[in-house]
This record gives sequence, C-alpha cells and structure tokens, in this order.
Amino acid sequence: MNYEGAGTIEFIMDDNLNFYFLEMNTRLQVEHPITERVVGVDLVKEQIRVAEGHPLPFKQEDLRQYGHAIECRIYAEDTDNNFMPNPGTISHITEPLGLGVRCDGMCIRGTPFQSITIHDQQTNRLGTNP
Repeated sequence: MNYEGAGTIEFIMDDNLNFYFLEMNTRLQVEHPITERVVGVDLVKEQIRVAEGHPLPFKQEDLRQYGHAIECRIYAEDTDNNFMPNPGTISHITEPLGLGVRCDGMCIRGTPFQSITIHDQQTNRLGTNP
C-alpha cells in the first residue's frame, strides 16, 4: 500500500489471538480524542502537518498507552419509540466539567436541536480519562 496520511486500520481478534483485517479509513475516526488522551498526541495537528509535507516527529514504537479513557455519545432519541429520532427544544443542559473531561457538542439551552441528517441524532460526545 502506498498511502501517506492519517488513517485508521481496524482488526478483530479471535479466541486464539489471531488478528483479521476489517477495514482501513483514510481519515481520523470520530473516536480520535480517546486515542489522543491515552497516547498524548494531538492527532489532528499531526494530520495537518503530514498534509503539509512534514514527517511525523515520532515512530510507532515511540508511542505508549497511559491509562484508559471512555467515550459516551448522547443522542436525541425516543427510548419509548424504538429509539427513533426525537429532536426538540433543549430545556436544560449541564455539561460535566473537570480534569480529564472533554465534551464535544452543539447543545445550547433554549434552542431547538437540529441534526445534520435525519439519521444522526447525536448531540454530544463525552470523553473522560481519570
């Protein structure tokens, strides 16, 4: 493969620890902030630097994972109606704060929530690492 740029390669592993290729995406995944948290590398910055023709300032073997992180996605869906999209006016929102907390979203109290598409009712992503 002759590809240069940011990308994600996904594998699955069976009970015998054999790895199987699933897919490659020639972009960052939406979950990239979780990787940034545990590896300590700004992936968006590095993607832009590579696009400008600069080499990565590290090698794969230089990277180490420190700790763990979790991401939750918050959706505007009706849980009593088979999780169908259910946009509406946001009457109250309190986003969590604190060390290791990242909230990416577009919710503002008193405004109607409108998704980009009818199929994606994601309002926020909440990432945290202790």
